[in-house]
Amino acid sequence: MKLDRTRNASRNIIFGILLKLTQIAIPFLMRSAMKYYIGIAYLGLNSLFTSILQVLNLAELGVGNAMVYSMYKPINEDDPKTICALMRLYQLYYRIIGLVVLVAGLILTPFLPRLIKSDVPENINIYILYFLNLMATVLSYWLFAYKNSLLTAHQRIDVISKVTLATNLVQYVLQFLVLWLFHNYYLYVIMLLITQAVTNILTAVAATKMFPDYKPVGDLDKQEVKNINKRILDLFTSKVGTVILNSADTIVISAFLGLTMLAVYQNYYFILTAIIGLVTIVFNSCTAGIGNSLLVDSKEKNYNDIKKFTFLIAWITSICSCCFLTLFQPFMTLWMGEVHLMPFSAVVCLVIYYFLFEINQLLNTYKDAAGIWHADRFRPLITALANLVLNLIMVQFWGIYGVMLSTVISMLVIGMPWLLHNLFTCLFDRSDLFGYVRTLFGYAAVALIACAACLGICRCIILPAVLQLLVNLVVSVVICNLIFILCFRKNPEFGQSIELIDRMTRHKLGLGRLLNKMGKNHD
Repeated sequence: MKLDRTRNASRNIIFGILLKLTQIAIPFLMRSAMKYYIGIAYLGLNSLFTSILQVLNLAELGVGNAMVYSMYKPINEDDPKTICALMRLYQLYYRIIGLVVLVAGLILTPFLPRLIKSDVPENINIYILYFLNLMATVLSYWLFAYKNSLLTAHQRIDVISKVTLATNLVQYVLQFLVLWLFHNYYLYVIMLLITQAVTNILTAVAATKMFPDYKPVGDLDKQEVKNINKRILDLFTSKVGTVILNSADTIVISAFLGLTMLAVYQNYYFILTAIIGLVTIVFNSCTAGIGNSLLVDSKEKNYNDIKKFTFLIAWITSICSCCFLTLFQPFMTLWMGEVHLMPFSAVVCLVIYYFLFEINQLLNTYKDAAGIWHADRFRPLITALANLVLNLIMVQFWGIYGVMLSTVISMLVIGMPWLLHNLFTCLFDRSDLFGYVRTLFGYAAVALIACAACLGICRCIILPAVLQLLVNLVVSVVICNLIFILCFRKNPEFGQSIELIDRMTRHKLGLGRLLNKMGKNHD
């Protein structure tokens, strides 16, 4: 089956962004409602449970990525028998995973008080709340989770986005009513559990309707099962590393600095991850297409593609970095008040982390699309363990700064160099590595110049709070774009990125015509 990669990616991105915008705007209102109706400590408690459950999700072992990758070839060759057998294996694995998560979660229950230094809300049973959150996670595996693989492998993530959008809207309305009318956090969490079940069921119905011939039946060749299990084992260390990297900061802050400090940190991190989530939609929407391209296109074409995507992500990330630097503090002052602000130096640490994360995410997208998990199996784990050790040491000397800097150091010194080496050893030519790294440093330097320029201009403008936010936003977007265009307008990647955006928007923005005019003017 030949996939229309550009059309599918465009469709996935449109509905993914619509879903993500909803998941940014409404949870933002929900965090505000939680602070107002039941107190800021509940925000920290909510973040802690999320991080603990991310650790328990290690049981997933990367089964989802391995199974979706295994579907690329039979889909390309139109082999429904193999796809059905893969679904049956996927169904079995997810039933086992759900059981493992449940048992591991129950074993962890007695240790919950040790993960909270202070600030536990009164009249709250953390064990009941934890069990409700745990069951929501278990249901995400037990209720038809294997059906998602069909939609993901066929590049139809937009269907998952539509279902999730509808169920999330209902969830948020019910949760707000619970906070407003009853001030009850137990009912708030129960709404989450119910929504998770409904989302899985509706997604499964949609997948069955779109692909009625695909059912979880049949057996795979024993060698193929061995190959899949090998991929899963290779992904396990990656999964462990990712979870530790994402969850360690939250758990360490809770254990050493308390729930209130965690809530303040998470207010900033919520905004940061919201933007990361928007860009992740682009990565998720393109992963299957990249995997297909790596199968059928030349190495030279794929290397040109990653250079194009790198430029595009660096451009987007630089704009967002400028906005974070100029908007974070005035926005937080309006939202949570000056008493819940972090120092500006902490904002700088967050922005550095954000820039590195987005570039690293692009590299990981290519790693996952190519399925080179065996060569990369130790890198995420060692990076995460280094981060955890640095976290535990540095938090005692520098507090919240130690937590943030430990993540940046482990990623910059260990994670990214190792990942680049693996990609250019297994996927591209080693001779291209130096040129690619030099390009990354160039993008980082221009991003630094753009951030400094935007920050300098915005600090010279003093206006009322809301108007200050709007002016800072306009200045950051305009100045950063101008600097990038001036610096890179002659680069091939600039023109290729504009053409890609023009194709994905079906030429509605007229970027192709604009590019032609720029080319003529340059000539």
